[in-house]
Amino acid sequence: MKSIKDERQIFHQILTLIANHFGSNCEVVLHDLTDGYDHTIVDIVNGHITNREIGDCGSNLGLEILRGTVHDGDRFNYITHTPAGRILRSSSIYIKDDGGKVIGSICINLDITETVQFEGFLKNFNRYEIDEHGIENDQEEVFVKDVNDLLDHLIRQGQAVIGKPIKQMDKEEKIAFVGFLDKKGAFLITKSGDKICELLNISKFTLYNYLEIYHKGG
Repeated sequence: MKSIKDERQIFHQILTLIANHFGSNCEVVLHDLTDGYDHTIVDIVNGHITNREIGDCGSNLGLEILRGTVHDGDRFNYITHTPAGRILRSSSIYIKDDGGKVIGSICINLDITETVQFEGFLKNFNRYEIDEHGIENDQEEVFVKDVNDLLDHLIRQGQAVIGKPIKQMDKEEKIAFVGFLDKKGAFLITKSGDKICELLNISKFTLYNYLEIYHKGG
């Protein structure tokens, strides 16, 4: 395969198959990751689940794949949440071209909000307790329509990791903050560097210097 565009018809058939099999509570998304992260969605069925449409951006997990932070990005049956509070069971696979480069992804987001609520009702009704051993999901995935909202989310995550507002960070903390954003792929977002420089009150030169210090230390 050379590009997502060349196989759009067969991909659309696959999306339609999955969505029709699982019904209207199942969103299926095709991302083209080769032409700017602010508009990766090239096909989507049941977009009402995450309130996204063709031309919207990808999630934060795709940024990490492109950045190279995560190499084997395929994930199955992990739990995510929409900004509106819906609970999703999600799976994502990444598509590579003939040379092994990641060029796209197919993502499934099944809305299980109502079944989770019904599960809670049954547990409360039956009052039967058993030991449960689940796998903790330590990777939050965020669904947004605009890539700038995604950048804002990563900035908030970075502040939480550092443990203080940007204006209170010293130099070492700013370096760690910039390193966190780089690892998450934030600088793949167009003009993100300008926004980060403005927030940190630093120049582009200083930003590049912080990144160099971070990577040498890491």
